[in-house]
Amino acid sequence: MTVVRVAEQTGFRVPQGIGEAAARVAELVAALPEPAERTPAQRAEIAAAHDVARTERARFLDRHAEAVYDELTDSRSVFLRLPELVEAAADACPGLVPTAAQLASERANRQAGKEGYEIDQGIFLRAVLRSPVAGAHLLDAMLRPTPRALELLPEFRTTGRLELRSVRLERRDGVAHLTMCRQDCLNAEDEAQVEDMETAVDIALLDPDVSVGVLRGGKMTHPRYRGRRVFSAGINLKSLHAGDISLVGFLLRREIGYIHKLVRGVLVDEAASWRSPTIEKPWVGAVDTFAIGGGAQLLLVLDHVAAASDAYFSLPAAREGIVPGAGNFRLGRALGPRGSRQIILQGRRVFATEPDARFLFDEAVEPEELDAAAARAADRLSAPAVVPNRRMLRVAEDPPEDFRRYMAEFALQQALRLYGEDVINKVGRFAGRAG
Repeated sequence: MTVVRVAEQTGFRVPQGIGEAAARVAELVAALPEPAERTPAQRAEIAAAHDVARTERARFLDRHAEAVYDELTDSRSVFLRLPELVEAAADACPGLVPTAAQLASERANRQAGKEGYEIDQGIFLRAVLRSPVAGAHLLDAMLRPTPRALELLPEFRTTGRLELRSVRLERRDGVAHLTMCRQDCLNAEDEAQVEDMETAVDIALLDPDVSVGVLRGGKMTHPRYRGRRVFSAGINLKSLHAGDISLVGFLLRREIGYIHKLVRGVLVDEAASWRSPTIEKPWVGAVDTFAIGGGAQLLLVLDHVAAASDAYFSLPAAREGIVPGAGNFRLGRALGPRGSRQIILQGRRVFATEPDARFLFDEAVEPEELDAAAARAADRLSAPAVVPNRRMLRVAEDPPEDFRRYMAEFALQQALRLYGEDVINKVGRFAGRAG
């Protein structure tokens, strides 16, 4: 699709103030020192210029986000994934979102040295996701299988095995075993792992010889846990410090990409089946040692979670300074409002053998019994009536409209948190001491 300029082709015009405000920001950025070297007065000056530009963008998008989205997607006949959508918006409506050159410049810097252009992507995506029409279409676009998965699917169908950099997928007796294999960093996720996870989830869902999936962490080479299985340490804070965790490529793609697919399945051609446009399957989690942050978020969407008796669950959002994905959306529904506030706001850990763990783990077994527990759960969940009943439970527990509205606000709040001074200081200290 050739993207045309919204201002020239639609019944409205992009306000001149957006371009002028964006140009003022660009002038200041060019004239001022790097962000970490600015004086308090210089920081206040650039912050005020950003605020003017962002106010203009937000006002425009409050009125016209749906029309802009329709223009970018040819009246929703084209499905653009998140990176394609923001790139198209930059081409079609200059000043509305950062340019490719601005983002490339940002990616060359550590988090502390960035200007924060991703906040403008957050403003744009919040407006798109707020729209019941545009937001639903974008979520559907992200449910479609990735080109990489479609390319690798035939090989997996033949061999039953796929080795990616950070993920291993194996099919055994109708069960897809998805193992996270970042041995050096305790399965702490970065953008490459999110890419691998979405590829593996797509393939497991698309393979007709798979009826259920099992998600587990592999054995570690990290000195502290050498030889032990670990489920996940959450976001890779070293990568965040280095500036390699992006809003679109990681924080949003993870939530409305592979995790969303674990919940709702993969979207195939809507005309291909009158029964359902998605292929969904039940998922089992086997938790060794801990599920921290993003790992804990995963457990909230799985259909059965078996945990080793020495494992724990933790969402250390306050310590890290960011929003724990859709954990705020789902944890209260599982544990209740008091427990979710204790975990998210105060950093409480829940161990597999304590009473509240029954709301997070379906069973706690001795570590050596975890393989058998996961196999039993997978066998139970392979029954023919599981998928339709799972679908109906999801309609009641995780309504798509509620999720869309949550993700709309998440898009902006997480963008703001990425550039919070407290976050930058915390990840800098972590990167300095982590080995």
